[in-house]
Amino acid sequence: MMSRIIKTGFRTLNLINFFTAGAKEVRAWTIRKGTHAPGAAGTIHTDFEKGFIASETMAYADFIEHESDEAKVKAAGRMRTEGRKYEMVDGDICLFKFNVGKGK
Repeated sequence: MMSRIIKTGFRTLNLINFFTAGAKEVRAWTIRKGTHAPGAAGTIHTDFEKGFIASETMAYADFIEHESDEAKVKAAGRMRTEGRKYEMVDGDICLFKFNVGKGK
């Protein structure tokens, strides 16, 4: 019952999730559908949006299909580099590349 309420709420509010993952933590982030990669990066930290370079992105389905192994996803050619105009898709797993220069 609860999962149906959550799914209905996300659909009604036009929300999707993307994921970030590291050695110590996997995290889901909620954004509005139609958000571009820099805006999604900014959800994590405003500096990520300001200095956005690219996003290394894989689909959740590809990650599962390749035994939850990032190296296997890359070897299969399913890891993509996405730029500023990329519209995030529900379930994307991302590593954001950014550069924030020294402030004045």
